Amino acid sequence: MLSATVLLTLFAFIFTIVLILWRPRGLNEAIPATFGAIVVLAGGAVTWPDLLQITETISGAAITIMATIVMAIVLESFGFFVWAAEGLAIRARGSGIRLFWYVNLICFLMTLFFNNDGSILITTPILLIMLQHLGLKNHQKIPYLLSGALVATASSAPIGVSNIVNLIALKIVHMDLYMHTMMMFVPATIGLLFLVTLLFLCFYRQLPRKIPRTVSIRGSHPLSRSLQSEPDPRYTTRFMQSILLFVFAVRLSLFGASYVHIPIEWVAVLGSLLLLGWRWVYLKMPPKDILAKIPWHILIFAFGMYVIIYGLNNIGLTEKLVSIFQPLVSGDLMSASLMMGGLLSAMSTLFNNHPALMVGTLTLTQMGLDPLTLKIAYLASVIGSDIGSLLLPIGTLASLIWMHILKQYKVKIGWKDYVKVTALVIPPTLVFTLVLLALWVAWLYPAH
Repeated sequence: MLSATVLLTLFAFIFTIVLILWRPRGLNEAIPATFGAIVVLAGGAVTWPDLLQITETISGAAITIMATIVMAIVLESFGFFVWAAEGLAIRARGSGIRLFWYVNLICFLMTLFFNNDGSILITTPILLIMLQHLGLKNHQKIPYLLSGALVATASSAPIGVSNIVNLIALKIVHMDLYMHTMMMFVPATIGLLFLVTLLFLCFYRQLPRKIPRTVSIRGSHPLSRSLQSEPDPRYTTRFMQSILLFVFAVRLSLFGASYVHIPIEWVAVLGSLLLLGWRWVYLKMPPKDILAKIPWHILIFAFGMYVIIYGLNNIGLTEKLVSIFQPLVSGDLMSASLMMGGLLSAMSTLFNNHPALMVGTLTLTQMGLDPLTLKIAYLASVIGSDIGSLLLPIGTLASLIWMHILKQYKVKIGWKDYVKVTALVIPPTLVFTLVLLALWVAWLYPAH
């Protein structure tokens, strides 16, 4: 007979996941997460001392991501992303095939410099406007939009700082950002190149061979409202390049801080404050409007979800998973990579990658694995939650956000269109990347 605490916790988890995936009337995901957390807390699965532990675990990750989002919003106010999209179309030089590779490159860089959700939210509307101005039909837009969304989401795998859940999980396994990047960047980036190549082969016949050589989306999209019909002399190419160089320097400094054991959230906050100050002094634009645009609900969502997952851990879910998977994961590095990557892919596909990675990471910490096996099992979990989760649109919040944006712009990409592509490209990419991860880590640590 299940206790009331167990029943309430399971109800809170299922109810929260259903509402997050369903999102009736555009329901903000922070609302069901908050409701679920309250139910778990009231049921006794999570205690007040547990809340302090949870706050300590997620605070650094949340601050880092919020500071990154602030930087993205500042760049948006400069019209940086519109400028980048126009430059992308110019560099395609009238080739739809060349445009395909540039679209995926900009989606990769957006996630690398900011985060996956922000990449989807910012680049998707701009790409939609650009493709419309290029005169492409609906079926011709799908290769660019779908590949861009898959790459933007999967690109949070190479560096942990591009995804709030990755950062939280890093804290749980006591792994710094520098170590994560050293072990993950090469295999995950090669895996992304493999993914884009498969996508290119899938879409080759659909890609238009000729497109207009130039396109102007200035003033056509809300993100470009800060720009005038005539280019503002303050928003020069040199200025945009300086901004990009600054953001790149801040991004690199996060890894430097991690290497010398300085909290990366301090560096992220300092970088966002400097960029805000630059905007204020150079453009005479105070930060008041930026503060109003910050999506504070992300903090509430992350906290609420972790409370629910912590409750599942306290009622014994992770113990069950440990008893099943510990013998399979503890064999060798290749087994650890393939088993945890496969498990997290399945869990993410069933109930979204945010709770899946949290459950998987908590499970790993209770398996009694040696330090290197623990690390590779965790990294494989990230690959499963960032890449394997893309098999279905419900696997990630970014995919759900992307489909919602497409509906707003009346572009039809249904589940059938989505799965027809992902069923061909995601499984081989997942296995390829997991195998490459095991080989790369074994090369880095041959004595293991």
